[in-house]
Amino acid sequence: MEEKQIRILKALAHPIRLQIVKILIDHGELCVCQLNENVEFSQSNLSQHLKILRDASVVNTRKKGQWMMYRVEDESINKIMEALEHIQ
Repeated sequence: MEEKQIRILKALAHPIRLQIVKILIDHGELCVCQLNENVEFSQSNLSQHLKILRDASVVNTRKKGQWMMYRVEDESINKIMEALEHIQ
C-alpha cells in the first residue's frame, strides 16, 4: 500500500500534472485534444504527463473510437486535490 501512495504523490508533485488532474476533475472525461485546449504546452508533453498519471493510477483511460479518454475515477484523488486547495 505504501508504494502506491508514494507513486501517487510523486505523480502529483509537478505543476503541469496538478493542472491536468484539476481540469479532469472539473470537466470530467476528456481526450488529449480536449485537454490540449486548456493548457499551453505541446501535445507530446501533455501525453508524457498523462502517462505518468496513468502509471500511478491517478487517471484512468478508456478507448472511445480512435480517441483515448482520460478521467479521474478514484474519489481519494479528488479528496487529495481538495485538501491541496486548502493549503495556503
